[in-house]
Amino acid sequence: MIHWHLLGTAVALLLSLFACGHALLLKRDPRAAWGWIIVCLMLPYGGALLYFLFGINRVETRAHRLRPPRHTLGRGVGLDHERDARHRRSPGHERPAVPSAFEQLARTADVITRRPLLDGNLVEPLHDGEQAYPRMLEAIAAARQSVLLASYIFDVDKTGEQFIAALADAQKRGLQVCVLVDGFAELSLRRGCASRRLRQLGVNTLRFHPPTLLPPSLHLNLRNHRKLLIVDGDLAFTGGMNISLRHMAHDPENSRPEHDLHFELRGPVVQQLAEVFGQDWRYAGGGDCPCPALPPPEVEGGAICRVITDGPNEDLGQLTLVLLSALASARRRVRIITPYFLPPRELVAAMEAAVLRGVHIQILLPEKSDQGKMHRAMRHQLPHLILRGMRIYYQPPPFAHSKLLIVDDEYVLLGSANLDPRSLRLNFELVVEAYDRQFAGRMSTHFKELRTRSRLLHAKALQRRPLPSRLYDAFWWLFSPYL
Repeated sequence: MIHWHLLGTAVALLLSLFACGHALLLKRDPRAAWGWIIVCLMLPYGGALLYFLFGINRVETRAHRLRPPRHTLGRGVGLDHERDARHRRSPGHERPAVPSAFEQLARTADVITRRPLLDGNLVEPLHDGEQAYPRMLEAIAAARQSVLLASYIFDVDKTGEQFIAALADAQKRGLQVCVLVDGFAELSLRRGCASRRLRQLGVNTLRFHPPTLLPPSLHLNLRNHRKLLIVDGDLAFTGGMNISLRHMAHDPENSRPEHDLHFELRGPVVQQLAEVFGQDWRYAGGGDCPCPALPPPEVEGGAICRVITDGPNEDLGQLTLVLLSALASARRRVRIITPYFLPPRELVAAMEAAVLRGVHIQILLPEKSDQGKMHRAMRHQLPHLILRGMRIYYQPPPFAHSKLLIVDDEYVLLGSANLDPRSLRLNFELVVEAYDRQFAGRMSTHFKELRTRSRLLHAKALQRRPLPSRLYDAFWWLFSPYL
């Protein structure tokens, strides 16, 4: 027995040392490396197991093998500005002009994303499921060739049943229908399995990175948080809404209402959205996306747009770099709406620098959250940000799930990403940048309407809360990289 005990101790020590070395060599953030090293040394039997389960990025990025890399950023060969998106246009198709204040932002995204800016797009905001879902269902019913749908959550509730029926009907009409749902998010739902229902109805459906026992793949992170509906290659919907009754904010049957924003897009940017869906479809094991190649859509509107992807693969950090550049480009004001606000230190520093330049930063957060621990961790850092000159407001219930960033009433970032570590490092996310003064003005008006109903927070009031409450907030803030 003594020998077995010594053997177990030796194995645990070796595993801990191996985990420490792995974290030391591969973690890019020294705080994360120190954290995991301490966990592995303090918990010799369980620390290494925790690290192997939650600390390692196991995305094998099959995209590296299935498609050529879009850029060399992070591949050990440096930046190649001559191969960025500005130099891949044919003569007569130069990059559309953006406001001069945003030239450096546009160039940054050119190099990072390798996707060109495209003009001639129309972006239409849709408020809550009451506006978004009927338009989406109408688009599916009117589809002539293909329907591509990706959703993080696909609830089998009243709303989900409507989409299941519409997708099944499109399949019966002979259309090419592909549905992609997140594998882990689906397991957490209590009201049935949408992917199983759809497959039973003959709809081509895949789960993204589902947890499995054999081979073992039980990771809670690395989720596909993107929301996409693409119809016939010329109409798309994206934003913050999943397929769920909870986004029907005024439905009396909805016991957990959420306010949210979704967007309808027409124009050339739809092709970029379809490309992203195709990449995710291949990653999930679906092979080449069956959506037929279509000619570029005709000009629809005045928005200059581009798709920006982010995820724990070769896209890691892209959105953070674009956000940093957007904050550096701001001259007058930055308006942010987000349900989860735990920005990394570099984003906080960029916001502080913007305030020092005279930029007004206003942030709308939900007063009541669907994630209690996240809400407490967020609240811990708010006094510091307020004292640094940012104006932060709490939106009254119901829970506000919208995500939006507006810079100087000319530039908008919309999509699925929150300003927290999960979105910026652990999830596969998608946002669309739009240079359009008219559209940005509409979104600023929406922001101001929300702000008038919201409550301005004061640092002193937050600091005067009872000590146990402040300590509890600070405790959950320690775990903010994993919330």
